[in-house]
Amino acid sequence: MTLGPLMIDLDGTSVTADERAMLRHPLVGGVILFTRNYADPAQLSALVADIHAARSPALIVAVDQEGGRIQRFRDGFSTLPPARRIGHEYDADPRAGLELARSMGWLMAAELRARAVDLSFAPCVDIDYGVSIITDRAFHRSPDAVAALASAYARGMRDAGMAATAKHFPGHGAVVTDSHLALPVDRRQLADLSGDLTPYRRLIANGLPAVMVAHILFPAVDEAPSSLSARWIRDVLRGEMRFQGVVFSDDLSMGGAAAAFGDIVTRAMRALSAGCDMILVCNQRASVLELLDRLRAEPEPASGLRLVRLHGRGGWSLEELKRRPEWQRAQAWLERCAAAPTLKLDSGR
Repeated sequence: MTLGPLMIDLDGTSVTADERAMLRHPLVGGVILFTRNYADPAQLSALVADIHAARSPALIVAVDQEGGRIQRFRDGFSTLPPARRIGHEYDADPRAGLELARSMGWLMAAELRARAVDLSFAPCVDIDYGVSIITDRAFHRSPDAVAALASAYARGMRDAGMAATAKHFPGHGAVVTDSHLALPVDRRQLADLSGDLTPYRRLIANGLPAVMVAHILFPAVDEAPSSLSARWIRDVLRGEMRFQGVVFSDDLSMGGAAAAFGDIVTRAMRALSAGCDMILVCNQRASVLELLDRLRAEPEPASGLRLVRLHGRGGWSLEELKRRPEWQRAQAWLERCAAAPTLKLDSGR
């Protein structure tokens, strides 16, 4: 059995009998975990092992563990700084900022790999234009700085055995509307989006494993939102930008996807036809069941091959992890990030 194109969620801290049957459905290829699925590290290890044991090849287990306000697992895990804090370090000292980005990418991934979680949907590479709900999830307002910091962060993840997923393609930083609630519209021409695409170009040149596509409408580029757009995914991302990794849709249950684009099956078919390898459907069990019953999607051998490459590699036990020099350096960085910044006053001389 190959991995299917659906990533679904679970209700609680263990797999129910009904959910186990869902995990064995050929359309399912992954599970995304949320705070409600976490009690403590030991419980998480047991839950992930149960999900992985459901079938072969093992389902991909993912989470949003960026840091800052987007960190699903907290007790028993390091408290990670938001991306903007890394950007502030970069402004003060670019070399230190890059080292902080690499160290936080490593720490985030290494702690998750210690519990056998395959994937965290990170880094966020949106540009901080100062208007979006992304706010401190963005590294910086400079596309070149975002590209440099995201590349360092992705290297840290790779060194810990985890593939990076850049999001939210092609860029969520210039829209005010929250795509969880409604469809944001960005009226810029494609030529005006070069800054938003800069981090992706840099990461793709260095072998970026995965991208998550946003629910944003760019009417000057295509009449469909980017997550349902072959123009964006097949022509721009895979064609012009030569991306060869996995394309995830953002959650198709979100308001930005639901707005006037059909029922869940129609949305899923459009996303897959546009070029998504895996589509997320979260927090709407009825929609998942409808897809498992009605979605007709032929297996894509290329997608299946790309997806299995996202399984996590290696990993240390938590005890081994804490003995590693990378861990010690990361903890020192966390102390520095948590401390109040030093105020430097201009003496006027």
